[in-house]
Amino acid sequence: MTTSSYSSAFGRLQAISTNFLSPEFIQSLVKAEDVNEVARKLESTWYGAEIDRAAALYSPPELLEVAINRHLVEVNKIALETTPFSGRQAIRAYFSKWDIYNIELILSSKVIGRNITETEPFLVSSRNFPAGITAGNIPHDEMKIILAQPTVEGVVNQLVKYKYGTILIQNLDTYQKTSDISPMMTELLSFYYINLLESIKFFQGDEGIARDLFRTQIDKKNILTLLKGKDSNLDRDIVKKHLIEEGKVPIEKLLEIFTSNSIEDFVNRITEHIKFGDLLDNYLKTHNLIDFEVAMDKYINNHYARKLKNIALSIGTIFYFIISAEFEWDNIKRIAYGKRYNLTPERINSLLVLE
Repeated sequence: MTTSSYSSAFGRLQAISTNFLSPEFIQSLVKAEDVNEVARKLESTWYGAEIDRAAALYSPPELLEVAINRHLVEVNKIALETTPFSGRQAIRAYFSKWDIYNIELILSSKVIGRNITETEPFLVSSRNFPAGITAGNIPHDEMKIILAQPTVEGVVNQLVKYKYGTILIQNLDTYQKTSDISPMMTELLSFYYINLLESIKFFQGDEGIARDLFRTQIDKKNILTLLKGKDSNLDRDIVKKHLIEEGKVPIEKLLEIFTSNSIEDFVNRITEHIKFGDLLDNYLKTHNLIDFEVAMDKYINNHYARKLKNIALSIGTIFYFIISAEFEWDNIKRIAYGKRYNLTPERINSLLVLE
């Protein structure tokens, strides 16, 4: 009998997955008095090593941010090392999301005049790892050079050698006229998703769920963009420029729904394509986009991420491990956010995506 190249990856990641925080421990974080206590509780978990390292330079809440970001880099490193050679291109294509995350963070900091020390703690990157095995594909030292550029133009020029720069340059004129970086980021995200979907196309024959998951992530980005546009009474043609192709819901259909008379009508019509159940109720009450973002994350988890777990000997196993780590990272960030703004435990729990 032929042994799948994913057998050892499945076994190793199954063993490491026992370190994910239990629902009971997550609830203890939700009930913590403040961010300091959240950080102290996490010292006894697999976040402890990074909390200890970061404590020499940072205090909460930055300490927690730095520690969980670096921990995510470590988890990604494990996932990449565990992936069989034939699947590494797809995993690297996925990890480039963190390059784009960091690039958007740096560009935004240049636009609003935030300095390096205010921005660096929020980068998902780590000096603990050499080039090529960081959270994304840009090494940490190079990311610091990019961060040190004084202007948006300097950042874009520095990124040319990573192919991201040539994409950003195409919309640099628009930024210089409007001080709006969103057209540049839309092009970068379009490039990311096209490259990602191509990397897992007909890879082993069982990548359908992963592709559907990523296409629904595109829907999430597009729907959030349309909601912002609807709230701001933006013109259809302006909003169209910020949408990304390859989602499960075609752009023309989304734009047709965008012509709805109200946000409530828009949301009701979106459910014709993506069933959210009662997850949207809170959004309709608050019109806070974080509720809609959480609703989309829960939808993606329930309909796709959990199914990846059941495709044992495939790249789906790797993606399930990576995405589970990201949901845990997001949950800790949302708990810390709730503690900083004195949200009730009930409200914090409504923001979490749990198994």
